Amino acid sequence: MSAILVVNSGSSSIKYQLIDARSEQRLASGLIERIGQAEGRIEHRSTALGGDETREERIITVADHAVGFAAMIEAFARSGRSIGEAGLVAVGHRVVQGGSEFVAPTLIDERVEAKILELSTLAPLHNPANLQAIIAARGAFPDIPHVAVFDTAFHQTMPPEAYSYAIDAEVAREHGVRKYGFHGTSHQVVARRAAECLGRPVSRLKQIVLHLGNGASACAVDGGRSVDTSMGLTPLEGLVMGTRSGDIDPGGLLHLLRAGYDVAQLDELLNKRSGLLGLSGSLDMRDVQEAAAHGDERARLALAVYAHRIRRYLGAYLVELGGADAIVFTAGVGENVPAVRADVCAGLEWFGVRIDPERNESRERAARRISTDDSRIAVLVVPTDEEAEIARQTWQVVTAP
Repeated sequence: MSAILVVNSGSSSIKYQLIDARSEQRLASGLIERIGQAEGRIEHRSTALGGDETREERIITVADHAVGFAAMIEAFARSGRSIGEAGLVAVGHRVVQGGSEFVAPTLIDERVEAKILELSTLAPLHNPANLQAIIAARGAFPDIPHVAVFDTAFHQTMPPEAYSYAIDAEVAREHGVRKYGFHGTSHQVVARRAAECLGRPVSRLKQIVLHLGNGASACAVDGGRSVDTSMGLTPLEGLVMGTRSGDIDPGGLLHLLRAGYDVAQLDELLNKRSGLLGLSGSLDMRDVQEAAAHGDERARLALAVYAHRIRRYLGAYLVELGGADAIVFTAGVGENVPAVRADVCAGLEWFGVRIDPERNESRERAARRISTDDSRIAVLVVPTDEEAEIARQTWQVVTAP
């Protein structure tokens, strides 16, 4: 038996996948949303042994995460294959903020739960929701191990000069103000799969991984280890994102505070009304591109700022790494928008980067090279699979001697 239930919880939703840890086959997946609202919804997909898929979608009332897990178990039973029959051996939980303490996947007990709650001050939008799902899942499956896989863990190999902010050291220490980085699970699995694509050991590669989705981050990976990343204390720092600003002069925030904004207003502005949405009026890259193609100057500027910010980090990481063997695009935008990849790599020929236009336009889903054969730096598109990586790391924990 090697089935791992992977759980990714938000404050009002639970996403889940049942994955065979040995084969990485998806046995089932689902989404429970609008938790705590008058009308919720569950969507469940299950793959039978013969390969046939069943799908169920229902409107239900989901008072809390515990009720959500009960609804998930019922959905498995209705699909004709209960979760018990699937051979469940562990539950792997995505947890956003692990602080400096959690540097690897960790077996969950009461102490770990308490620490995740304590770290909620650094991730108030994420850790409380992650913890609610952990408590509900441990209640639903009390006899199997539960493992926390932290977004921040992969970045704990960064050196002090990369993770330290130049503020009063005592203040930073007291309040945990340092760069933690996020999307670590994605950067880790993508770097490893990029190495497989190139047929070289990840331990001998220097890579710059660009995770470009609604949330976006860059990571400098040296020998399979994160040495720098664009997200910081929170997921706000770094690249332009769907609704998040990325880098901004802290003095600008002080200026807005003096102008009458309060902390809650600044939080909403930077997290929900900035990025592509703030610049163009839309957070969807497809809509922004279409508007730009029809002459919308706001959309054109948004695309230019988006690419400029990525290129700035790309240049910085080329210097930090002393060159690179590969630039790797992943996540929703990185995998599916050729124009963004072309804009980011434009003018980098002097670094040895040469994009093959036909390869770049390919809609192939597998990991692939989009640079020319003679490009000194390989440029790759590698689909991310955080759920499979969480299952893999969970399996390693529960099968360790």
